[in-house]
Amino acid sequence: MPNRKKIILILFTIHYSLFTSANAGLTDFKTIKKANQAYEAKEYAKSATLLNSLDAKSPQKEYDMGNALYKDKKYDEAMEAYEKAEGVDEATRLHNIGNTQFQKKELDKAIETYENALKLKEDEDTRFNLELAKKQKKKEEEQKKKDQKDKKDDKNKDDKKDKDQKDQDKQNKDDKKKEDQKKKDQKEKDKKDKEDQKKKDEKKKEGEKEKNDSKKEKKPKDEKGDKDSSKPQDQKKMSKEDKLKEQELKRLMKKMQKGKTPTMMYQMGEDKKGQRSEDAKPW
Repeated sequence: MPNRKKIILILFTIHYSLFTSANAGLTDFKTIKKANQAYEAKEYAKSATLLNSLDAKSPQKEYDMGNALYKDKKYDEAMEAYEKAEGVDEATRLHNIGNTQFQKKELDKAIETYENALKLKEDEDTRFNLELAKKQKKKEEEQKKKDQKDKKDDKNKDDKKDKDQKDQDKQNKDDKKKEDQKKKDQKEKDKKDKEDQKKKDEKKKEGEKEKNDSKKEKKPKDEKGDKDSSKPQDQKKMSKEDKLKEQELKRLMKKMQKGKTPTMMYQMGEDKKGQRSEDAKPW
């Protein structure tokens, strides 16, 4: 089994043959020699330019120019040259076309070209490159599946992230709505409590006013049940004296009806100060 270093070398192996022609002149031989020397010196662009300057038209010239362009990593130009090189050994030409397709990452085409070359002639390098192209294709397919899976996973993550963000935004919106409603309810409650307290204070104030007015209108009873307690104390005394006088007057009137009434009866019952003596008799 070839090691990795050999694999790389085989992958870049191309079949090269020096262009010669029986009809080529001396100048062409010199050009061909220079082209060959440039190729050996790894001056592939110079080699391809020298070959392209030849007037002769032949499959061998196109094939050698294709090899130089391939080495110069100009794969599209190399492919055009190989396609014009019909007439050289077909298995060798297909081998190099397969290599060019491999480098262009056209693996399906490279596999098919290698298989066609092997049908014409069994070749170790061609067989190895065919297996290498199949392995590379399998690897790329696995990588493609992995990339698709990663892309799908990333999309799912992004979708989940977007969903979580939307849910969070909705939750924040709902929380804000609840908070706003709570503040509104609290504000209305505070307003109602304030109004209730105001009514309560007004009612209490009215009650106290009615109580004070009731106290002002209400008069305490006197000792004898008189409702009018606003009279002064000396007026109460006069009322008692007047009552006593009235009673005595009634008694004298009764006595007068029975006999004579002494003269100055009112004066007899009063002292010099105008007050009645306790021992005085009206008769």
